[in-house]
Amino acid sequence: MRGVQLSLNKTQKLRLETALEKLESLSSTTSNNSNASVTVADTIPINYEDGVLKGHGTSEMDGRVVATICGVVERVNKLVYVRALRARYKPEIGDIIVGRVIEVAPKRWRLEINFSQDAVLMLSSMNLPDGIQRRRTAVDELNMRSIFEENDIVCAEVRGFQHDGSLYLQARSQKYRKLDRGQLLRISPYLVKRRKQHFHHLDQYGVDLILGCNGFIWVGEHVEAKDDMVVDQMIKSEQENASLSGSVSSCEQEQSHTSVEIRQHICRLANAVRVLSTLGFMVTVELIIELVDLSISHNLNIHEMLGAEFYVIVAEKEAERRSLATKKR
Repeated sequence: MRGVQLSLNKTQKLRLETALEKLESLSSTTSNNSNASVTVADTIPINYEDGVLKGHGTSEMDGRVVATICGVVERVNKLVYVRALRARYKPEIGDIIVGRVIEVAPKRWRLEINFSQDAVLMLSSMNLPDGIQRRRTAVDELNMRSIFEENDIVCAEVRGFQHDGSLYLQARSQKYRKLDRGQLLRISPYLVKRRKQHFHHLDQYGVDLILGCNGFIWVGEHVEAKDDMVVDQMIKSEQENASLSGSVSSCEQEQSHTSVEIRQHICRLANAVRVLSTLGFMVTVELIIELVDLSISHNLNIHEMLGAEFYVIVAEKEAERRSLATKKR
């Protein structure tokens, strides 16, 4: 929440500072100092029970355990370590990521995923458009650009690391696909928690929301995941009909057009993500929807969500929510 730069008047600045101070005080009084924020040289209280393990970001000095980096104190059984904030993304196997294709190479695509090096998606690690499980041929390799090309946005899963340190992805599912008709947002990876579900279909808005573990967030028009063989049959039938009629059907025109209402929903949800990211709040689907409802209840236009007043309102609401949650404990 530090480093927030907004065009605030005196009243708004005072309200925002009060809300942020309240949030920091609530964070520092968390039980057992778990999830407490620390800076360099801050003391990390421990019970000195037998077998305490000092992990990453900690050091012992004059009988005290101090933090060597800025971050959040985490405890796993007897292991105490500091999770760095604003650090680059550190991939783990099974992570859902959103990336941008930067190169089409022989039998593979290279993707930018906000990591220290590019990721690799092999042609053999994804489903083919025809839906048939078979060996990839030279013809498939020649047609790679018909699947993904440079600057395409792709959703995939971290498969693992090779001996040379290369990060490999896989896309063997209908949910892993090319993403279009939406917005790609880039936030700090630490603001996205690893959860069981990173794909969200917001039915009330007709929008798909993908929270990439690498800090890339996708907000786009909802796309129904269909079986490959069904899709292949539909494409063939449409091609036959088009060849017979010699014109594009009205159904195809509708499929290539995103309605104004859905575009507005996409922009409003994207602005909610931007507000949460700027304030340094964790980005979850629940908070995003809450911010959208809050903006609507205040009769704010989409562009007004990025105004100083809305940032102050969101900070005050979050401080109030955390305060109530602390009292309930």
